[in-house]
Amino acid sequence: MLRSRLSRTLGTVLAAGISGTLAISFAAGPAAAEPDHAHCGSETGDTGRESWTDHAELGRKLDSLEQRSRGTLSVDVVGQSNQGRDIWAARVGEGDDVILAQSEIHGNEKTGTEALLALLRTMSAPTPEAERLRQQVTVVAVPKMNPDASELDRRANDRSWAEVVQDFPQLADAEPAWNYYTGTVQGDEYGERPGFDVNRDFHPDLDYVPQADDFPGSSSEPGWYIHPESQTIRDLYVDLQNEFGTVDVFLDLHHQGPCYAVEGGDDRVTMSVSGKFIDVENHQEWNNGYDLEFSKQVTLAAYDELQQANSPFSNITLYPQDIDLPGTALGSFALNGSGTVLFEVRGQTHSWGAKKRGQLISTVERGLVGIVESVADGSVRQLDPERYDRIPETDR
Repeated sequence: MLRSRLSRTLGTVLAAGISGTLAISFAAGPAAAEPDHAHCGSETGDTGRESWTDHAELGRKLDSLEQRSRGTLSVDVVGQSNQGRDIWAARVGEGDDVILAQSEIHGNEKTGTEALLALLRTMSAPTPEAERLRQQVTVVAVPKMNPDASELDRRANDRSWAEVVQDFPQLADAEPAWNYYTGTVQGDEYGERPGFDVNRDFHPDLDYVPQADDFPGSSSEPGWYIHPESQTIRDLYVDLQNEFGTVDVFLDLHHQGPCYAVEGGDDRVTMSVSGKFIDVENHQEWNNGYDLEFSKQVTLAAYDELQQANSPFSNITLYPQDIDLPGTALGSFALNGSGTVLFEVRGQTHSWGAKKRGQLISTVERGLVGIVESVADGSVRQLDPERYDRIPETDR
């Protein structure tokens, strides 16, 4: 009963909170047709950034949530980007189980920020359902963790290799990191303002100090914590470890290409999910409690919630499993014992309009609801992890 009541509440709040004119319905009905002109490239495409929450707006919205929460939600500056923008963390709940969630590690993947705001708004509300959740779980959300990239509406941060060397002189003779963008990448031009894919800058050793011999590295190797954005999330993660003993769940909210299909069919994927990002056998030296079974259970909590929902929440697939990415936040934190889940909502373009935008945000938010509620009531541990492998896969 709690899940159904809270889901209805979240639907109402999300519809009211995203836009003064946007209404989102959870009622059954046909999914919105794909526009003929929808962009199907590998990059995110035109995100229509004026319609999303920018950095200044995010600060105002978080401040408003904190003031209206009457002490149930707190907002702190936990770090600053390379260009000096604040990185905020919002915290709600007093439960022993802690969930850390982040969005916009890639600045042109924006639905997660709106979904996290909706979740925070509802969990801090003066309702019996929200109060029960707050007693059972602690949620810490970092919306827009890469604000420089978000303001530029691109994947990578705004930082040069020379700035990295200035902060880490021991790297003066090293080759630039493999994930350093200086040309045209996924349609974005980095020639005049280079940057790095911050989601390749994490290391399972949370005390790691950058060493020249570890550069340029590769996608199958750990990162280095050379950027203030990744350092901020690492430090927050460690602080929560020290406070709670462990970070039970870590969630990372992303976008993928908009026109992937369900394997073996033509149905377009709404969102892909995954609890597997590394081949642990390759990284036993950093294995500090890796629990793939729990990550599968947490992923199932999101999947099951979305299967209960009506259109437009269908076509949830399993992200490709043949990856080994210890340099991602998900891979590094999984090796440190957290249940980790990737959300890859389909790419969004401005040409699809407000309705499709609202549907995509709702998909992410409903998945978050399923995880928060299942962790809060303990039901996540009762899910059969073998069902994870029966989730339809994405045909890429």
